[in-house]
Amino acid sequence: MDKVVALAKRRGFIYPSSEIYGGIAGFWDYGPLGTELKRNIKNEWWKSMVQLRDDVVGLDASVIMNPEVWKASGHLEAFTDPLIECKVCHKRFRADKKEEVKEHEKEHAGKKTEWTEAKHFNLLTEVYLGVTEPKLKTYLRGEITQGVFVNFKNVVDSTRVKIPFGIAQVGKAFRNEITPGNFTYRSREFEQMELEFFIKPDETEGQKWFDYWKEQRMQWYTGLGMKKANLRFRDHHDDERAHYARSATDIEFHAPIGWSEFEGIHHRGEWDLSRHKLTYKDEDNTEYTPWVIETSGGVDRSTLFFLLNAYHEDDKRLILKLHPKLAPYKAAVFPLLANKEEMVDVARKIYDNVRGEIMVAWDDRGNIGKRYAAQDEIGTPYCITVDYQSLEDGTVTLRDRDSAEQKRIPKDTVLSLIKDQLL
Repeated sequence: MDKVVALAKRRGFIYPSSEIYGGIAGFWDYGPLGTELKRNIKNEWWKSMVQLRDDVVGLDASVIMNPEVWKASGHLEAFTDPLIECKVCHKRFRADKKEEVKEHEKEHAGKKTEWTEAKHFNLLTEVYLGVTEPKLKTYLRGEITQGVFVNFKNVVDSTRVKIPFGIAQVGKAFRNEITPGNFTYRSREFEQMELEFFIKPDETEGQKWFDYWKEQRMQWYTGLGMKKANLRFRDHHDDERAHYARSATDIEFHAPIGWSEFEGIHHRGEWDLSRHKLTYKDEDNTEYTPWVIETSGGVDRSTLFFLLNAYHEDDKRLILKLHPKLAPYKAAVFPLLANKEEMVDVARKIYDNVRGEIMVAWDDRGNIGKRYAAQDEIGTPYCITVDYQSLEDGTVTLRDRDSAEQKRIPKDTVLSLIKDQLL
């Protein structure tokens, strides 16, 4: 984890938020490369969940909603974590994170660690609106889910969707976490990518779609390069399921901090729409409250785990083996020598032609070996070098990131070759 954290800052993936003022726990800023990686993850998710499906539409709901939303959804009552405090050093921990509690007790070896009674702590972040007193007290959304449910009727009335159908959304959420940590894994501001899939209230249908979305979501991660050995399903036990869940499964990643959840598939039953008193009418005028199968993934956690999954180091080099679809830059273009005007001109023309279609890097600094090494570290799949031979026959060197193999290709085929790899 430490190596990935260092790489993330050094190469411009992720920085501590407001670092020049000492930072603030649980908040992170994404640098130039992190912004591209994160955007690529969201775009690939949107493509698979919305663009390529006939039964899912998109939504972008407000971060702040009427506080009655959170009352109806049960978040004011149930969206809590148990908080305990060490009486020795006064640090606070979530009582349900038993491994962290045990680890803290080890740090106090030789001293008897005493804990306060657990108190339930609401995770919603309060905000106040208005310019005169009394101001309206509401909340930054603790999850993006409720924006979908309160717009259920709007979507049904304004589109041609029919059950079974889904509403997909990507957006920011905020939780007043007690103990943010493990880099971006547990943050107070984060992004989610979620699908709420509405079905008829039927046990067979519920199980069918629950199993279907489990398989779809696992295939999506492996299809983008996550090693199967690093992934697993973990079913929730009866005593840990959310209050709304009929059944729940996490997709976990085998991270340096242990097996860690970064997407959940939940059978939410009729809980959500019934709380908001929303129903659906079939074409035969039968009215019922739909059930919901949800897939809820963390964008930030996925970004972190894609970085960890891609990190590869051997005696010779450090490589970030990101899937080409996720790599911040799909290619890098170099003139072999920066002081050879003809080489620079040819390389610039290739660069200008390619960057109209895909994200591409330009680098003419230092020797070619160091430039290759820099692109390996940020996960660029291909490097295109213009050299002396390019000036003679119009070919360039195409270097593969993972194998480091090089071959000559016509300069006019660079864009089409790279785009073929992104399909």
